[in-house]
Amino acid sequence: MSLTPKQRRFVDAYLLDPNGTQAAIAAGYSPKSAAVEASRLLNNAKVAAELSGRRKVLEMKTGITPERVLSELAKLGFSDIRQIVQWRTSVLSMEEYDETGEPVLRTTNEVTISDSASLSDEAAAAVLEVSQTKDGALKVKMHDKVGPLVKIGQHLGMFRPLTAEEVGKKDKAQKDADTAGAGTVWGDDLNMPSARPN
Repeated sequence: MSLTPKQRRFVDAYLLDPNGTQAAIAAGYSPKSAAVEASRLLNNAKVAAELSGRRKVLEMKTGITPERVLSELAKLGFSDIRQIVQWRTSVLSMEEYDETGEPVLRTTNEVTISDSASLSDEAAAAVLEVSQTKDGALKVKMHDKVGPLVKIGQHLGMFRPLTAEEVGKKDKAQKDADTAGAGTVWGDDLNMPSARPN
């Protein structure tokens, strides 16, 4: 027995973004019941088999697997700029003297960029851009680390969305904090005589 049109739309949406609630909404389920419907659909044997089969086809055609995606995210999230750029302060000489006649250390800052041929695949993958300024200096820009780390954390189930109760508490705490200073010297009522400092 084949999938219903709604189930097929759910599979299509879930393959693009594996967020069950959002996929259920995209498939046409009510936003109010989308989380429940997503759970039901993901536990449905036909839907699970379709998802598995479509993933295998994608993996065969593209070579992209969840493990490979996670590995690429890890390259960005755990990158270390010191694998690409090295910097240090060098002492040049002690030949200069200050106004008291004491020798002064003359130092310079040194920045070295590793040769691209010597970079590991992981280090090279973390580089977003290499550019050259008008005076010939090279600039290196790395990929963002936070985004990939958040995605890895989400994949591992480290982060969970706030419950409705927690959102309500957070909103109340913010409102209390916003109104805490009202009617005081540091609040909004500075023009009231009783609130003015002496």
